[in-house]
Amino acid sequence: MDLADFDYELPPHAIAQAPPASRDGARLLVVDRGGGALDDRHVVDLPALLRPGDCLVVNDSRVIPARVLAEDAVGRAVELLFLEARPPGRWRALVRPGRRCRPGTELRVGDARLLVVAVDADGARLLERREGTIDDLLAAHGLPPLPPYIVHHAKPAPEDWERYQTVYARNPGSVAAPTAGLHFSEALLERLRERGVEVHALTLHVGPATFRPLPPGSVEAHALPPERATVPPATAAAVNAARADGRRVIAVGTTVTRTLESAADEDGRVRALDGEATIYLRPGSPFRVIDALLTNFHLPRSSLLVLVSAFAGRERILAAYRHALAAGYRFYSYGDATLIL
Repeated sequence: MDLADFDYELPPHAIAQAPPASRDGARLLVVDRGGGALDDRHVVDLPALLRPGDCLVVNDSRVIPARVLAEDAVGRAVELLFLEARPPGRWRALVRPGRRCRPGTELRVGDARLLVVAVDADGARLLERREGTIDDLLAAHGLPPLPPYIVHHAKPAPEDWERYQTVYARNPGSVAAPTAGLHFSEALLERLRERGVEVHALTLHVGPATFRPLPPGSVEAHALPPERATVPPATAAAVNAARADGRRVIAVGTTVTRTLESAADEDGRVRALDGEATIYLRPGSPFRVIDALLTNFHLPRSSLLVLVSAFAGRERILAAYRHALAAGYRFYSYGDATLIL
């Protein structure tokens, strides 16, 4: 399939620029994979939409303050997005503009000095700090890595420190939020548990593979880079028990979907995982584990839109997006959600 088949027109006013007043106050479009009618609901309705015994799996990765504003030797602005640590003491980072950051370049962040050590094959820079650690630099100078389609991303608002993070975030490592999880409040999670819904966690650290656009051409020809992931033994056991009992496994987000499907064998049995999620889910890919998916509205021509289209059907997803635009839903990270059943 051509990537152009996963395009749609999105007016700028439909892109959410701030989170809803309450986490669970977002709208929720329920999409029936079997071809039933679309249902306009709200996230707060989830306990009524799920069943006792459903196994809900969330991503507990914590977003790091990965965005740092630096200067080069002559005072020109350089923007850094730190991706991951590379022992001993170095980090990979996306750098803009890259032409100013060849190996040997020194950058300043306040009183800290960074040295560009090397350029990786994907264009990311390998950086080391002259004195101290980059972890300390991020703690002192890092900003929430809001996506560029949020107009104020260069100057995050105070609420962004809290709202661009899930309430169950535990393990630091993501450079973008697993946005489906932003809709859950502690009160909503408690109501789901009272309903008899099981809630289990895994970890996928969201990297640039999640938000980089796919190159033009064939969807099948693209390769999606791996992302660091962990499925604890207890979560693997809970998912396998649910499947054995005929209970639904519901993924909160594409990150959970990718992790569970990466950890599954051909029979759909999930193994504990401490490594990487490697699978690239596209039309024709089998979904061996998940039965339902809660996810936000995704960018045109993105691997995430390809994934949800593979799960529910391209025409059905694009029709749901047309409905959502006509009905005034809010799109992307701070926007509304879909529940694909």
